[in-house]
Amino acid sequence: MKAKYIGLFAVILIFGIIFVPKIHDRIVNNTVVDNTRMSTAKSQQADVIVDTSETLLELQEVPDFDFINQNNEDITNDFYKGKVYVVEFFFSSCTTICPIMNRNMVQVSQEFTTQENFGIASISIDPSFDTPEVLKAYATRYNATHPNWNFLTADQETIHKLSNEGFKLFAAQDKDDIDGFSHSGLFALVDQNGVVRSRKDTHGNPLFYYNGLEQEGIDMLIQDIKKLL
Repeated sequence: MKAKYIGLFAVILIFGIIFVPKIHDRIVNNTVVDNTRMSTAKSQQADVIVDTSETLLELQEVPDFDFINQNNEDITNDFYKGKVYVVEFFFSSCTTICPIMNRNMVQVSQEFTTQENFGIASISIDPSFDTPEVLKAYATRYNATHPNWNFLTADQETIHKLSNEGFKLFAAQDKDDIDGFSHSGLFALVDQNGVVRSRKDTHGNPLFYYNGLEQEGIDMLIQDIKKLL
């Protein structure tokens, strides 16, 4: 029995001498994770976003729409065929995020003042107030002068369906909101074929939209428009 304990002790001692320092080193160097898994993770990171047009994901097609713009003109998908364009959902009486969104949208438009194959669709989620006349005054106030920038209105049900189902951008009446409506501050990018385009994150997942409230989002949007033009 005594010899058995001595043998067991010897095995434990040898294990400690050989393997404990190695385990310690791997902990210190943060390499405890299996080498195969580490290699796989590195290979996945090698496929992360590369700023070329080929890496912009193709998402859903934009559904058909038929709206009236600030000049009382009928605007459908046909107007934007062959154009790269940006879509936002806003309303003119919004006092919170919409002014920021549209100041930033002006910045975007000024990057492409001479581009006939670029456009913007600013769609009101409060059409009962935002008549073409109201939208025209709003466009003037923000110096929205690009010829392909349309401020659009229709019936509320149609617009909210396009926003929530077509673009997956939330928009709804909200009695608890200071201005009576809730919506996102995001912009959608659409290519010449009417397909929503997007960057992807470090895991390959689509980002879907561009932050219309932050300069970083605006810079990325401008870069990606240039890729598609």
